[in-house]
Amino acid sequence: MNEVLPPTAPASLVNCAAYTRDGRRLEITLEQVSDVLAVDDGTWVWVGLHEPDEALLDQLQEEFDLHDLAVEDAHHAHQRPKIEAYGNSLFIAVHTAQAVDGQVAFGETHVFMGPRYLLTVRHGASLTYAPVRARCEREPEQLAMGPSFGLYAVLDFIVDNYLPIVDEFGEKLNELEKDIFAESFSRNTVIKLYELKRELTRLRLAVAPMQDITGQLTRVHPGMVGEEMRLYFRDVFDHTLRVNDATDTLREMLTAAMSVNLALVTVAQGEVVKRLAGWAGLLAAPTLIASWYGMNFKHMPELAGPYSYLALVGVTVAIVGSLFVVLRRAKWI
Repeated sequence: MNEVLPPTAPASLVNCAAYTRDGRRLEITLEQVSDVLAVDDGTWVWVGLHEPDEALLDQLQEEFDLHDLAVEDAHHAHQRPKIEAYGNSLFIAVHTAQAVDGQVAFGETHVFMGPRYLLTVRHGASLTYAPVRARCEREPEQLAMGPSFGLYAVLDFIVDNYLPIVDEFGEKLNELEKDIFAESFSRNTVIKLYELKRELTRLRLAVAPMQDITGQLTRVHPGMVGEEMRLYFRDVFDHTLRVNDATDTLREMLTAAMSVNLALVTVAQGEVVKRLAGWAGLLAAPTLIASWYGMNFKHMPELAGPYSYLALVGVTVAIVGSLFVVLRRAKWI
């Protein structure tokens, strides 16, 4: 959907529209927001921003009468996921995730919601919410439910974007399994496992708080979320649980994979040490015997015998052969 904005609109302004009681879209400017809200005719306003500057946020604070603390949080992009109530309005901060060039990039979305307005502020890696608004506008009877339906659509979109990333992590882990069980140790495999676990941990930090946010929207804030909309937020809550469970499962599998890889490396090193010890044992016998007869003592009776050398060689071969059989059966060589 291509959203039409005035040529003089700020670059960070993505969407600015009002929706009537029957769900029809009305194009408005930022300066008209307070005028629309001043008329109690059931019309509500949805504004979308992308990395706005302080001047624009200050203007919107005046238009929507936003709380100072909520606007202060929106000025700073590094917020923990949370939901806070300020009188008759809500401030929600959530983390977004997006796959960029095979890597996961994280961003934030700050949402201000009142009885008759919805303001979304995107920071960092985050897909545009234009498809969300387009879907809502195709269902005007649901848009007529007010800003809470727009909030549901945004949160549902964010959570649904987690799922492909979790599936991609699962595929990467499956690809790494053949390297994990390879006979030779690869440092690169351990690095990939660590990086994958690190990204999963970051994703979990984004997903886990969503359970509390959507849980609160299904239980509390009755003045902001109607009984009918609670069913929708419950659906988002279920999706969040699914993503969180899948993330936890993958993290456990990664931990197990790293442990298995370390155990296999340890076993392989033990086998090498065993074989080295076996061959060292075979070499020790002739070395010990030869050292006795290399000390050049004068009174060694067997040195005078005509067959002493051959007897010594035979005894040495017999001892080494016996050791070889014993070590071979023990699988040390």
